[in-house]
Amino acid sequence: FNLKHPFGHLIDTLRSEQYEERRYFNPQKLSDVRYENLPFCMRVLLESAIRKCDGFYIKTDDVSSILDWQMQQNQAEVAFSPARVLLQDFTGIPAMVDLAAMRDALAKQGVDPNLVNPRCHTDLIVDHSLQIDYSKCAIQSPPTPTDESHGAAVRSPAGRPSPRGSSSGGHCAGQRPGHRGGCSKASCSDAPSGRSAAVQIENTPLLCPFHLQPVSEPETMIRNQEMELIRNKERLQFFKWCSKAFKNINVVPPDINTVHQVNLEYLCQVVQEGEGFIYPDSVVGTDSHTTMINGLGILGWGVGGIESEAVMLGQPVSLTLPQVIGCKLVGTINPLATSIDIVLGITKHLRQAGIGGKFVEFFGPGVQQLSAPDRTTIANMCPEYNATVSFFPVDDITLQHFKHTICSEEKLVVLEDYLKAIKLFKSYGDQSEDPQYSEVIEMNLSSIVPHVSGPKRPQDRVAVTCMKEDFINCLNEKVGFKGFHVSKEKQATQVPFLHEGAEYNLAHGSVVIAAVISCTNNCNPSVMLAAGLLAKKAVEAGLTVKPYIRTSLVPGSGTVTHYLNTTGVLPYLRKLGFEVVGYGCATCVGNTAPLPESVVDAIKQGDLVACGVLSGNRHLEGRLCDCVRANYLASPPLVVAYAIAGTVSINLETEPLGVNSEGKDVYLRDIWPSKEEVNHTEENIVIASMFKELRSRMEKGSTFWNRIESAESALFPWDPKSTYIRCPAFFSKLSKEVCAPQSIEGAYPLLFLGDKVTTDHISPAGSIARVSAAARYLQSKRLTPREFNSYGARRGNDAVMTRGTFASIKLQNRLIGKTGPKTLHIPSGQTLDVFEAAERYQRDGVPLIILAGKEYGSGSSRDWAAKGPYLMGVRAVIAESFEKIHRNHLVGMGIAPLQFLPGQNADSLELCGKERFTINIPQELTPRQQLTVQTSTGKSFSVTALFENDMDVAFFRHGGILKYVARSLLL
Repeated sequence: FNLKHPFGHLIDTLRSEQYEERRYFNPQKLSDVRYENLPFCMRVLLESAIRKCDGFYIKTDDVSSILDWQMQQNQAEVAFSPARVLLQDFTGIPAMVDLAAMRDALAKQGVDPNLVNPRCHTDLIVDHSLQIDYSKCAIQSPPTPTDESHGAAVRSPAGRPSPRGSSSGGHCAGQRPGHRGGCSKASCSDAPSGRSAAVQIENTPLLCPFHLQPVSEPETMIRNQEMELIRNKERLQFFKWCSKAFKNINVVPPDINTVHQVNLEYLCQVVQEGEGFIYPDSVVGTDSHTTMINGLGILGWGVGGIESEAVMLGQPVSLTLPQVIGCKLVGTINPLATSIDIVLGITKHLRQAGIGGKFVEFFGPGVQQLSAPDRTTIANMCPEYNATVSFFPVDDITLQHFKHTICSEEKLVVLEDYLKAIKLFKSYGDQSEDPQYSEVIEMNLSSIVPHVSGPKRPQDRVAVTCMKEDFINCLNEKVGFKGFHVSKEKQATQVPFLHEGAEYNLAHGSVVIAAVISCTNNCNPSVMLAAGLLAKKAVEAGLTVKPYIRTSLVPGSGTVTHYLNTTGVLPYLRKLGFEVVGYGCATCVGNTAPLPESVVDAIKQGDLVACGVLSGNRHLEGRLCDCVRANYLASPPLVVAYAIAGTVSINLETEPLGVNSEGKDVYLRDIWPSKEEVNHTEENIVIASMFKELRSRMEKGSTFWNRIESAESALFPWDPKSTYIRCPAFFSKLSKEVCAPQSIEGAYPLLFLGDKVTTDHISPAGSIARVSAAARYLQSKRLTPREFNSYGARRGNDAVMTRGTFASIKLQNRLIGKTGPKTLHIPSGQTLDVFEAAERYQRDGVPLIILAGKEYGSGSSRDWAAKGPYLMGVRAVIAESFEKIHRNHLVGMGIAPLQFLPGQNADSLELCGKERFTINIPQELTPRQQLTVQTSTGKSFSVTALFENDMDVAFFRHGGILKYVARSLLL
């Protein structure tokens, strides 16, 4: 091996008494001073290029270019082989269908189909199937699922028929004695006999999100799972077959967790082992939020479906060496700033810096103040500030995180020793380890201050230190987005009232609703923990919340209740009135319990601007309660703080929250938990507990998944009646010999398009219109419109997806002069659906091209934006420019991306789009070669074939990457 590999002399051995020897490629043995100047993310690229260098896919020039990154950024094109691929089920099913079809094609040629397997380790997480057909309060009435082949209602696996007609079961179990805000609705009757009135989840009763009363929960979950099994039966059976038939693929079944949570807590390794070597973990995934893995020092980003398929089949990702922006974090985080404040502050700073398409790498002493979840959240926000990745090199904090999640003690030692050996371990406080960057952006964390939003709109942000002053200004302002127009003499109004036998006063700014909610923007565990720890310190300091304030705690899931219980803070939240009242939308949508009548009367008597404070995402005027005119969005701990203060007209920095039993003033700073305390609790209790639960679920599997039956065979048993899974035609007429590139003779334009045609215009997505070609196909299979499902669910059926290609109602086709999924069949002069026109051309043996303007294929990349045109018979696309990923996809499907010469386009060449085109393609095709195009009207012009390298040319010669890989197995 050492003699054959061009970098065999870099192989080194990791030795220790604590573990067995490991071999690795050591870039430091290059003895090149440029290595230590490289950003850490570029060092990952370099190691991969060295280890995977084979002279074809990855060349020694790639290694030289990465090493010379300072001079080659934005210029050199290099290849990158990630360690693994991450798929979710919607994007994963076409890839797996293609592999199953490749097995069929090889078997027909007499080759062992078991040779077809992903060459790069692939994880497929089934997390996009579940739909909420049943609620916890009242079992709703979804469309009755049917077996498509028979049209009859399907009975659930448990033997119960699927519900029809009116809602049934799951009603509230009645009022809880002594519970504030009890349900008074007549529909909240006693639970039906035979059902538990209150089921405990982590010692906390599950409550009806509409009526806030205990309900029976298991049946709703079971019924939703049954519907998932029925609706997606064919897809899930196919995934089950894949998990058995293919090597090097791991299928995570439904009902485990979402794709990114599984990736963060279970799949990521930081250091991988395989083929006798250890090497840095890296990943490409079919989702833009794959970037969150960079927060743990693992390089990864989102790619399109065809790119991910290519990586699965052993091909590298092609990328232009990016600029790497160094984001230097300095200063000390404001003690009152939460993780949400920090993440949003950094996101805003990077968005303003204009870093679109670049890599970002964090360094500087401020990074040490960020927990591992903080870093992954910042990295997850990449799409918000348009970076490709936001990379945090591994440090001691990352290691501590892995100690509680993925690592055994031995693996942790290997990980640390290896990363230090190749200088991928970072000490953020040591400036001598800072690499060189394309540009450095410095951000002082001290500038991030806690904010609230309000009193009427979420975009009206107010610094907490300015809250009192801003509220007074709101009273003075004319009625509008912020103003209430309260006269000066009435601003000091106080209205006394009695509540539960005690007298209180209400004034402008008094808090009457305080809701801690952990949905959407507050799902980070740290902010909920901060609220719980603040409550604990407040209770211990002798502070209370006035009993007339309508307080509530609505976790986004049972997981939140679990870790609040585990950390021991839930009793303190309850002591202050923040008791768990349900798992659903409540206060945000106005589903708060009525305010006490005495409070309502006092507000009306003084015409007061009373306030609500909540940690949700909706707070328009009057939304929470018609008599509460000012509503503020705040972080969970600030909701608790304002509830204790009883008013928003307070400077939390200089004024006390309240007075304890000894008459001593207690300030917010006295009870605010430190970030270190929150991080320690999060890492050592919450994350460890959550991972333990996830690992347990992964090991036990799912009863729901285990009862799915699938074939035990090397070849998938395609069901000709299936409308979800179908063997695609990508391998029809597959031969061992590779024909020389053929010129495209007498092609008609299928479409004549303008600028910025996106993959949303091309690729099938969303619901299936009843008057579409796809709908007519499904109706021919005896399906009714309510059984059509969506294009996303039917991505494993090429007949549906091809008919949905170019089916967008927003498509602007110059051949017909109006918007819609139609085109002109030029020989007949008829206007047809795009698919029907393509089908007629193919019957007549006529090749097709597409004419387009600038930025063809822009937007989020989708594999069917290239697969669909290929199956329609499109041989080439001639455009002014292409979006890079879509260009790669076209090449990967064997479609030639051809670019007009600079200064030319269809209009300047006076093309009407009804000509026939002949494109002369030489047998000895080379990258970026100029080709000649001749039209039936006698015009001739040149285009540039956008094949960037020999690999692109090879894929085109073979008719796409799928046929290329299949032929490599035939030899």
